[in-house]
Amino acid sequence: MKNISIVVPEGDVSLSNIEASFKIFSKINEAMEKQGRSKPFDVHLVGLTNQSTLSNGLFSVKPGKSIVDVDGTDLILIPAVHGEMKDVIAANQDFIPWILKQYKKGAEVASLCIGAFILASTGLLNGRKCTTHWLAAEEFKVMFPEVNLMPYKIITDENGVYTSGGAYSSLNLILYIVEKYVGRNMAIRSSKIFEIDIDRNSQSPFIIFQRQKDHFDELVKKAQDFIEGNFHDRITVDQLASMLSLGRRNFERRFKKATTNTVLEYIQRVKIEAAKMSFETSNDNVNEVMYNVGYSDTKSFRGTFKRLTGLSPVEYRNKYKKAKVI
Repeated sequence: MKNISIVVPEGDVSLSNIEASFKIFSKINEAMEKQGRSKPFDVHLVGLTNQSTLSNGLFSVKPGKSIVDVDGTDLILIPAVHGEMKDVIAANQDFIPWILKQYKKGAEVASLCIGAFILASTGLLNGRKCTTHWLAAEEFKVMFPEVNLMPYKIITDENGVYTSGGAYSSLNLILYIVEKYVGRNMAIRSSKIFEIDIDRNSQSPFIIFQRQKDHFDELVKKAQDFIEGNFHDRITVDQLASMLSLGRRNFERRFKKATTNTVLEYIQRVKIEAAKMSFETSNDNVNEVMYNVGYSDTKSFRGTFKRLTGLSPVEYRNKYKKAKVI
């Protein structure tokens, strides 16, 4: 039997992470018992104390065990906690030595969504692959530069340390762990019961490009504004550098430092974001959208769109175009 310890951190915790994880493992126990087999999981909630009560203003949950009560476990699940991440980590510092102790004893550790911030604070992600909610990617990179962040991934799995993408995509990690522990058939069964799209491996179709302007380089912001206002035209790096009276190499260096994207990457992302919006709201076909956002080469447009969204233009349009009401 696998001991599953779902952590109940301090703060505004995602109750959906806790409830959904507990429910899936519990339902699998029920299904196995109905088949005359033993339960595969012992699932419990673990807090800093067993008297602590988490609350987000509307709901509350009380852990059944404290970290002192749990000397050994097989899997630790860390749910998302919302708020200022430095404060979240500070409030949950006492979990860190317990998590490290359990990992050294053989336990696996998994974070759900932005629970990756707490997991990263243990040091277990240093030099390893990690994912989290795409909205939190830039903050995560700043706080944990030694972690190999892969914000487009749904799941990472490296040496017994798992991370998952944002919000409800965390359920894909739960199914992944279920498959690993009790087999593919039970994972598929669970995906059907809970109506989870199994084997989804990218957050890309859901990502909304954030206009990376949380910096203080006013010339770079001017270039960003120009790109966003003229994305339908052909824009070159030399044109932007000349407009700002900067040398090309100096401009490219400043732009990458301020936005984390190269100039060409930023232009591509703005164009593709505009194309996505057009597919979602208009009846334009692929070629019309392509020309409207400033592409003239079909192969280049389709390739860039697929690379940034994980879907072809046609697939994206079919997925997100508002259906007509008959």
